[in-house]
Amino acid sequence: MVHYNMNLTLKVWRQKNAEAKGNFENYQVSEISSEMSFLEMFDVLNERLINEGKEPIAFDHDCREGICGMCSMHINGRAHGPWEGTTTCQLHMRAFKDGDTITVEPWRAGAFPVIKDLTVHRAAFDRIMEAGGFVSVNTGNAQDANNIPVAKDIADEAFAAAACIGCGACVAACKNSSAMLFVSAKVSQLALLPQGQPEKKSRVLNMLAQMDKEGFGSCTNTGACEAECPKEISLTNIARLNREFISAGFTYEK
Repeated sequence: MVHYNMNLTLKVWRQKNAEAKGNFENYQVSEISSEMSFLEMFDVLNERLINEGKEPIAFDHDCREGICGMCSMHINGRAHGPWEGTTTCQLHMRAFKDGDTITVEPWRAGAFPVIKDLTVHRAAFDRIMEAGGFVSVNTGNAQDANNIPVAKDIADEAFAAAACIGCGACVAACKNSSAMLFVSAKVSQLALLPQGQPEKKSRVLNMLAQMDKEGFGSCTNTGACEAECPKEISLTNIARLNREFISAGFTYEK
C-alpha cells in the first residue's frame, strides 16, 4: 500500500452548547498521513489548537475499533464518511485526496441534541432500550446451551441484528430522522430467540411508544439507514418489527 501525505481544508461545525448558535469554521491541516485514521487526524488538529491556546474541537470516541458507536460524525454529507460498513474511527485518510475540502458535522436530529461541536446526546436510544425491559430467566444454574435448540439460520439472523452498536447513523441518514432500523435490530435479536419470547409483545409495543415519545420520525422506506449503517443491519428487521407490532397489538393483554 502506497503511503503519502496530504494537505487538507476542514470545514468543522463549532457549537458551544445546545442553546448556542453554531457555525462552520475552516482549518488547514498539513502533512496528514494517508494511513492515519480520521480521528487521529482530528487529534493532530486538536493538539495544534491547544498549543495555539485555542479551544479544541469536541468529538465523541472511546474504543476506536468500530465497537462502541460513539464516533458520530457526518462527513461530506454521509454518516461516518465515504466508506461503506465503516465507523468514523475505522475510516482512514486514504479515503481522501491531497487538497480536498472535508465538511464535518454532528448528527442532525431533534432527538439527538448537540452537546458541543461534533458531540450529540444519544440518551434517547438508552431510554428506548430501557422501555424494552428485561428478559425473564429462571433462577438457579444456567441451562446447557444444547437444551435450547435454535436453527442456525435463525441464530445467524439474531446475531446479525445484535451487531447494531447504537451509533445513530441510521437516524442521521434518514430525512425523517427515523430510529426504525435501530429499534428493529434491538427487537429482532430477542424476538428471534427463545429467551426473548415471554416479553416479546410488551417489548415491541413499549419500545415503539418510547421511540415516538422521543421525537424520532417515521420510516421513509428509502433504505438510507441500511446504506449508511456501519454494521450493515438489514431492512428486513424493520419488516419483522412491523409484524411483531401488528401481532402484539391484536393479542397483547396488559
